[in-house]
Amino acid sequence: MGTRTLVTVAAGLSTPSSTRLLADRLTEAAVRSLTERGEQVRTRTVELRELAHDIMNAMTTRVPTGDLRSVLEDLDGADGLVAVTPVFNASYSGLFKSFFDVVDPEALDGIPVLVAATGGSPRHSLVLEHALRPMFAHTRSVVVPTGVYAASEDWGAGEGGGRELSERVDRAGRQLATLVGERVPGAPDPYEEPTPFADLMSGLGR
Repeated sequence: MGTRTLVTVAAGLSTPSSTRLLADRLTEAAVRSLTERGEQVRTRTVELRELAHDIMNAMTTRVPTGDLRSVLEDLDGADGLVAVTPVFNASYSGLFKSFFDVVDPEALDGIPVLVAATGGSPRHSLVLEHALRPMFAHTRSVVVPTGVYAASEDWGAGEGGGRELSERVDRAGRQLATLVGERVPGAPDPYEEPTPFADLMSGLGR
């Protein structure tokens, strides 16, 4: 059994950030579930704020440079993706969108994606449905049924004490693990080594 690769993208702008905290918890939940299934897992977490200059350069030149190049290579070979953004103006952040604008859409084709977002108020929770899901549907990704939105009050204040957020995180992690576990790693591309034209013609009569 091969090693599964999860890439986590966090678009938080501060250190520490609730966006990174949520990203870490989702990744841990997915890894825990995959490990329980007997899978080996390799993870890479990407802080987009550290790649901001490289992302802007790639936007204008169409040439990835610096650490961005290796991130795109890892994403191209990933078995699953955790994508977390803070909410700005009722949508994903500009940095988050810019990063995925420089990702080759073919790299995300068929990849299971767990979408999540953080914000100050529960009223922005629909960002998962009206912004994140459509964006990844456009890349033909397989979006996990449970998206996770965490408002400031979800981190432990109130009666739930963070329990409801933990339950959503665990459920989303299990769903991502299930989709990742169903993928066939390293499946050959039938068009990668096509039959040579001469071989195709050899069976035809003159």
